[in-house]
Formats: sequence, structure tokens, C-alpha cells
Amino acid sequence: MVSGTLVENGHGAAPAPAGPWAAARPAGPLLRLGLIGPMEAWTLSSRAVLPRSRKARALLAVLGMALGQPVPRSRLAELLWSRRGEDQQRGSLRQALHELQAALSGLATAEGAPLLQPGRDTLVLRGEQVWVDALAVLRAEAEPAALDLLSGTLLPDLDGLDPAFDAWLAQQRTGLQESAAARAAVLLATALTPEAELEAAERLLRIDSTREVGWQALIRLRLAQGDRGAALAAYESCRALLISRFGAPPSPQTEALAHALRAEAGPPLAAPPARRQPAQRGARLGVAPLTLLGEGVAAHLGIGLAEEIGAALSRFRWVFVADSVSLAGQAAREGTEAAARGLRLDYLLSGTVQRGGETLRVTLRLSDLRDPPGLVWSQRFDRPAGDLLALQDEVAAAVVARIDPEILLIEANRAAARPTRSGAYDLLLRAIPAIHRLDRQDFLAAGQWLAEATAIEPDYAQAHAWHAYWHLFLVGQGWAADEAASMQAAERLARHASALDPMDAQALTIHGHVRAFLHHQVQEAAELHARALTLNPNLAMAWVFSGMAESYLGRHAAALVQLDRYAALSPCHPHAFFFDAARGIPLLLLGRHAEAAAVGRACVALRPEFSYPYKTYLSALGHLGEREEAASLHARLMAIEPDFTVAKALRRTPVRGEADRAHYAEGLALAGLS
Repeated sequence: MVSGTLVENGHGAAPAPAGPWAAARPAGPLLRLGLIGPMEAWTLSSRAVLPRSRKARALLAVLGMALGQPVPRSRLAELLWSRRGEDQQRGSLRQALHELQAALSGLATAEGAPLLQPGRDTLVLRGEQVWVDALAVLRAEAEPAALDLLSGTLLPDLDGLDPAFDAWLAQQRTGLQESAAARAAVLLATALTPEAELEAAERLLRIDSTREVGWQALIRLRLAQGDRGAALAAYESCRALLISRFGAPPSPQTEALAHALRAEAGPPLAAPPARRQPAQRGARLGVAPLTLLGEGVAAHLGIGLAEEIGAALSRFRWVFVADSVSLAGQAAREGTEAAARGLRLDYLLSGTVQRGGETLRVTLRLSDLRDPPGLVWSQRFDRPAGDLLALQDEVAAAVVARIDPEILLIEANRAAARPTRSGAYDLLLRAIPAIHRLDRQDFLAAGQWLAEATAIEPDYAQAHAWHAYWHLFLVGQGWAADEAASMQAAERLARHASALDPMDAQALTIHGHVRAFLHHQVQEAAELHARALTLNPNLAMAWVFSGMAESYLGRHAAALVQLDRYAALSPCHPHAFFFDAARGIPLLLLGRHAEAAAVGRACVALRPEFSYPYKTYLSALGHLGEREEAASLHARLMAIEPDFTVAKALRRTPVRGEADRAHYAEGLALAGLS
């Protein structure tokens, strides 16, 4: 996890390091790599130096896991570009290495030697000047609590990069888990007190829940505490886990403990209930390798772009992205569309790449394959041809940020047209456009649908997150019958969504906005937004909420940078009536009143029933002395939220700085609010 404090790096502002391993870092190493969880790279002065492209990050990760040991260039090329020929592999490795060297530029030992040492046939990362969390926590001198880090996933943001890299990653994860579990088992065996033994048993099971020695210790300790119910629950959990994972019951030693529990008292142990499989929770999409037109286009670019777009789309938790290799293989035999239908895909993204001078033109088309089939989205991207890795990243980011809301809208319209609701996913799809419309009757119905969805599938993180989002609007519009109860419900739902799926960027950023807007815990919110952007840097909502949190903290220029990123990624987002209005906060508090008023004017024209943009707009008009326009706007706001006053505005706003709060209030008073 990262905090919301911003520091400068080569690509703009980035969060400063925090998270569970931050406190364990030594002061000396020049480079600190966080590989458990989404990847991080920081200098001793807390400057972020993580490369931009996923392949360059993966290159750094492989070198970090082999810290101090030379890694053959041929091995690195095979890991990261296994589907390409040798010449293409070497060229791609040179590009990724160039990017990595640029990111690490300036990092050198006291003798002037670079941390990354390239040789003719090998690359090595100097071990004495680099600290890697995944390696450090296994050292004998590390605190036992450091092992808890390994209950997280190694490099989850690099899944799907390349089949060979995926295999390497799986091997590394297994090795780390086994090493951590072995050390945790030793700590359990050598624990001197029941308290230490219980802590060690729970730690072992967090790292590897299939280790029966941990369950056996837990059962014994709970029974020793006189809590037979907890001992029985531990046995039930162990038995259900082993049967579901391995198809076999626990060992005779664990069953002997269960027999002792049965003999002691109480009813016999019941078989664990069968887990109901959830209904479909997302659209199925495939990305076909792009067709190369004309000459001058690198042969691997069509495949590379498809892989980058597919990997970026897979970060949206409600989209299921088909394996591009399987799709390409079937397409070669049957044709692309027939192959997509054979894989039972709902959508197919295809396109072409063409070169004209120093410009590459990428044309993409999204087709809905269901009845009635048709083209639902298309767009052209022109980019400089010089940096192919940057081109892949930029095009992938722009594509996924645009087609994610398009697909969601299509799915919602299909759900609304169905005569009956088929489950939690259907209910969620019906609710989302009703939230956008802000018609009060439909909006309240959306709340009922979301409550029903969470009741049908209590483990559905997205349903809980959207229900929390619904409560945000309910309070913000002044429609909550019991504002305090709605704020509590939003917090409970958002927190539960984040707990159900800690890798869901949208759930995290909604949780962050609940913390900031409703509870004024802005620094906590900034950390959640930063985590969300690490998981999905193409999520428009996270850029907006992160920008709002920056402005609440008084960092208005940084807020505008975040909001510019949203506008570049997804200028026609369905939430634009809300997201565009966020610019009004930093513009107003920077004294750029005419620009803040222009933002408010456009947002109110787009969605006049939405109360949020009226407030910064009204304050800006007050500072500008536009009395006539302010009076008209004031009357319209009172029709939506009749009890809105300067005092309520100050109570509601999460803005921290006293000068900023006074500036906001002064403008509202000048505009005629009491």
C-alpha cells in the first residue's frame, strides 16, 4: 500500500512509500523494491523510480528476485517475449533495458558504479545496495511478524504478461510460500507460551492455509481456552478446505483431535454446506491480434498491442478477458469472429496498425457478438512511431478507459430489456444507469435493487461497492431520510467491499471517497486512492476521487494534474456530469473563479438535477460579483436541496485548510446563501 504524500519522479507526482513493509526497511540501501502486492520501487530519498511499462517492471522484478546474481540476457528475453523470434526478443529486451536504465539513472554506489550492471551476456542488480521485501522477510534476523507480508501475492499486477513469465511467477510464488511456511512452522514448534503458539499458528495458516500442523495447534489451543465451539469451527474449516482443495479429508492426527472433541460433549459435527456458485458477474471479451497494414510496422506490434490491451482490461473486475493465445490460435484456423463465437465471447476487440512516416495509426473496433450483433464502438489513435513500448502503454490505457463504460452501458441496457431479473449481476446492471439518471424515483429503486443484490450474493464485492456509491449520492443530494444512518451504511458497505476483494480498484476508490466525503478522513482516503491507481492506473473514477482528495488536503495544483489524467483517459465517461464537476474545487480554491464558474455552468447544463456542482459554482459567482446569475442559481439549488446553508456547506465539506474553508464560505455568502 502507498500513502497519499506526493513526491516528484521522472513521470510526474507519485505517492510516497508506506504499507506493511515500510517500517521494516533499513536506512542504507539506495533502491528499495516492493514485490509483494503491486510493485513499488523507491530510492533512499523516497523518489519513485518504477518504470512505466509492464515489461520493464517485470525485468526489474526478475533481477530483484535474483539479487546480486547475473541473469543471462537470453533467459530474460525468453521469460518476457516467449512468443517472438530471437531477433525480436533481443530488440524488445534492449528497449525494456533502456527504459529501466533511464528509471534508475542517478542511482550509483559511492564508487560511481551503477546499481544495474549490464554485461555482454548478462544483467545483474547489485545486491549490497538493493533491498527487496520478498527476500528480506525470510532472513533469520527478520521479525516473525514480517512473515505476514507473504500472505500477500507476489506481483499481482504483472499477471498475464507472458506465458513464460507467468510460469516463472507461479514458481516464485510457490517457493516464497513454502519458505515462509517452513519458517512459520519452526516458530510454531519453538513457541514458549500458549499466546506465542496461538500467534504462530494463526500466522502459519495465513501464509498457507493447507498446513494441518497449524490447524491442529489451533484446535488444541482453542480447546485449552475452554472454547469448544471455536475448536469445532477450526476443525470444520480445516476439513472443508482440504476436501475442496485436494479432495481428501484431514490426516489421522487431525481426525483424532476431532474424535476427542466429539467425545467431550455436544452434537456430532455436521458436513460443511455446499458453496453456491455465483451467477455470471461480467461480460466475456477477447482481444484479437491487430492486423498489420502496409510496410514499416514491426511484426510483433499487433500481438504486443493485443496483449497490453487484454492485460489492462483484465484489471476491471467485472470483465472476463479471454486468453489471446487461444483466440489467435483458433482464429488462424477458423477466422477471428468464428473463433470468438467458439469461445462464447460476448465482445470482440479487433483492429489494424498502419504506418505513415513517423506516425503509427491504430484503428480499433469493438463488436457485440450476441443477437443482434453489430459494431458498438470504434476509434482511431495516432501516435509517434519512435517508442513502441510507450505507444503500447498509451494506446492500451486510452482504449480500456473508453470501452469499459461503453460495455457497462450496453450490458445495463440489455439487463433492463430482459423481462425478469436473473441474479445479483442483473440487479447491479439495472441499478447503475438509474444512479446516473438521478431521477429520484428511479434512484430510490436502484437502492432497493442493490440491497437485494448484496442479499442474494453476500460475497459480491462490486454490489457492495456500488451500494456504498449509491449512499454517497443519497447524502450528497440531500435525499437521505436519516443522514447519519446512510453515512454509516456507506462506510459499512465500502469497507466490506474492500475486504471481499482487496484487488478491486473500483471498490477501493469508492471506499476512499466514502472516507473523504462523508467522514472527512482525507489522508486515509488518499492512501486508498493511491492503492486503487496502483492496481488499475486506467480507472477514471480513481483519478477523479484521488484528485478530489488532493484538493481537500490543500494540494490544488496536484489535484488538477490528477483530474487532467481522467479527462485524457475518458473524456466522454457516463459519470462526466460528476467527474467534470470535481475541477470546480481546486479552481475555486486557487482563486481561478471564472474557470470554476465555467466548469459549474457546463456541469449544471449537463445534469441540472445534480446538486454537487451548484455549490462551488455558486461560491465562484459570489467572488466574481455576478449577483444576477448567482440569484438564479441559488433558487435552482434550493429547489433540489432546500435546507442548504453556509453552515451546512462547512459541515459537509471535507476541505481541510482554514483559509480554503473561509474562501468557500465567503463566496457562498456573497452569492446570497444564509
